[in-house]
Amino acid sequence: MGQVSVRGLDVGFGNLKVLTGLDLEVQEGEFLVLLGPSGCGKSTLLNAIAGLLDISGGQIWIGGDNVTWKEPKDRHIGMVFQSYALYPRMSVEGNLSFGLQMAKVPKAEIRKRVTAAADLLQIQPLMKRRPAELSGGQRQRVAIGRALVRDVAVFLFDEPLSNLDAKLRTELRVELKKLHMKLGSTMIYVTHDQIEALTLADRVAVMHNGVIQQLAAPQEIYRKPVNRFVAGFVGSPAMNFVEGKLKAANGTVGMQLLDGSTISLAGYEFAGTPGDGRSAVLGVRPEQIEIVTPQPGASALPLTVSVVEPMGADTLVWGAIGNEIMSMRVEPDQAPAIGAPIKAHFIPSQASLFDSATGIRI
Repeated sequence: MGQVSVRGLDVGFGNLKVLTGLDLEVQEGEFLVLLGPSGCGKSTLLNAIAGLLDISGGQIWIGGDNVTWKEPKDRHIGMVFQSYALYPRMSVEGNLSFGLQMAKVPKAEIRKRVTAAADLLQIQPLMKRRPAELSGGQRQRVAIGRALVRDVAVFLFDEPLSNLDAKLRTELRVELKKLHMKLGSTMIYVTHDQIEALTLADRVAVMHNGVIQQLAAPQEIYRKPVNRFVAGFVGSPAMNFVEGKLKAANGTVGMQLLDGSTISLAGYEFAGTPGDGRSAVLGVRPEQIEIVTPQPGASALPLTVSVVEPMGADTLVWGAIGNEIMSMRVEPDQAPAIGAPIKAHFIPSQASLFDSATGIRI
């Protein structure tokens, strides 16, 4: 019974309204990631689900039970925080078992749950150590284990990997994915790291200013962002944006750029009627650009190379088209010289178009 339903949620602090009328349905066994910049409301939403914040309107249902006004301990959830929040004077075993002892769980059941969590997280050799004797990754495993021993259907993660270095984050990201596959539990995970979101989630909810901008599978978020904010926030380096006006005539659609040149948009799937003369923004991801051997049907943007950044496995090439800066991800042996004029080829069907005024996908 791990389904989570948030209905018309209102959360505010004094005169500041953080969430207004927010709705969210999380399916049983789903790994949902709340993604967005600092201050977008993602942690507020998670804390409201956990019962750590008072809400001013709406309802929260967990497993078919209305928990809107229930205490956190009665919501049948396990929560893992950004700070490990371990008891420093207790051993790993003590940290794992303390909550169960306070809940008057029988000793045999405590041993069973603690052993199972330690086996799952591979922390058996650490059971007698104290937190000060553990690495950051080991401490976070213990924090996750403390949530696991509660034997609940819903787990909430509030940026649990933020305090770790890059290597450990990658390792624990893989472990969390494996953990979800083994448990099959519902998991709601807050992060501002798009890599974590895209690699972990079954679905991603991209938030901005307290509003869920898009809720979809990672590939759909990446390939078909619903607005310019989502397009610019997801992807590294960020999506390139070029302004212009649509030119529709004789059944063909193109885009006139600010320098007066026109490129073809043949193959692009418009959501509605393009509209001749409509101000628009073309979005193309760095890895969707080819500068050496273009595919059939590709359109081209004229650029002048300004910076070349070797990244090892690939190279980032930065160029300018008028006042617009664009980045391209190319093979190391394809990097052009700085100052060289090049053509940035892209397939229109892979690109994105947004209305200049509203930012909504066209």
